[in-house]
Amino acid sequence: MKLSKKSRYGLRALIDLSVNSKHEQVALNSIAERNQISPQYLEQVFASLRKAGIVKSIKGSQGGYFLSRPANEITVSSIIEALEGNYCLEDESLPEEGGCRGNIQAIQKLVIDTVNQKTGEVLSSITLHDLEKEAQEYTDYGQDMYYI
Repeated sequence: MKLSKKSRYGLRALIDLSVNSKHEQVALNSIAERNQISPQYLEQVFASLRKAGIVKSIKGSQGGYFLSRPANEITVSSIIEALEGNYCLEDESLPEEGGCRGNIQAIQKLVIDTVNQKTGEVLSSITLHDLEKEAQEYTDYGQDMYYI
C-alpha cells in the first residue's frame, strides 16, 4: 500500500490548518505557501475534505478554512477515506473453476484481511491532534520552520 501524494498533502495541510486556525480561519494560499503545495492542487484536496465534513470554509476576502470539529475527533482514517475512498487492499478474486481456491482463500484470510484490519486499527487510532503534537515537537527544536 502506498500513501498517495493527495493524502500526504492533505495530511500536511490539515496539520497546518489545525495549528494556525485556533483563533481564526486560514487562507488556503497561506497553507499552500507554508507547505510548498500548489494552491490549485490544494483547492482540489480541500474540496474533498469539505465534502467529507472535515473542514468548513468562509467565503470572501477575509475568508478561509477551519476544522469542522476538534482535531482530536478527526482520525487519519477519516482523512484518507475522504481523499482516496477505501484504503484497503483489494480482495482476492476467486476463479469460477480451478484447483487454487484454497490458496486464494488462505491469502485472503491470512494476508489481505489481516493487513486491512491492522491498517484500519492504526489509521483509526491516530488523530489530527496526534499529528499536530508530533509535528510541533520538531518545530520546537528548530528543526522545521513550518509554522509562522
